[in-house]
Amino acid sequence: MPIVRMYKTDNKGNKLFREAWYEDPIEDLADATDAESSEEEVDAQRQFVVNHGTVGHVSKTSQEENVSAERAKELFAGFIEQSTEDGYRELADDEQFWVIAQFALKTKEGTDRDISLQTNARREFSNHLAWRGLGTVESSDFAPWKLNLRILTPDAKTTINALKTISRDAKLDPTKLRIAVAPFNALDQLKQRHPLPATEPFTLD
Repeated sequence: MPIVRMYKTDNKGNKLFREAWYEDPIEDLADATDAESSEEEVDAQRQFVVNHGTVGHVSKTSQEENVSAERAKELFAGFIEQSTEDGYRELADDEQFWVIAQFALKTKEGTDRDISLQTNARREFSNHLAWRGLGTVESSDFAPWKLNLRILTPDAKTTINALKTISRDAKLDPTKLRIAVAPFNALDQLKQRHPLPATEPFTLD
């Protein structure tokens, strides 16, 4: 699913974002039993979606349905042109931050319960952050005694607060959560931001 995400800061200092993506479920046809009717259903599900709002707040969404791939290219071009005219731009990687959500585990290797925690945390974090322009969960992995989730975000402070709220509301073992931040090009310079004060070095391995 191709996606374009752009940001700007308004004259009041608010961070704003716009993003657009194209949804095409054509691959689902492989499992269809009625190719003709499924093709009609797929046509109805092809959508060009635009999402926009203030970073850190629930965004507003609009969509155009029955969009062909060729039409989607035109809509992407128009979206980028209009957003650029309005002062938005795509952020370079080095303008963003790594926020690491790390959960302490009860065993060195992890258990089935920890695998479930990984799945649930990725889902809850991704859903909350994406609809608020706060970035994406880029990866997750297990290390001895810990689970790491790597989030790339344009607003580290707001993302940290969001992760604490999500972990509590979704019951993701919030008492086991530590959060650290690093510049995009300096992941080896992680600094713990939650909880404070840090009682031991924050490491990924």
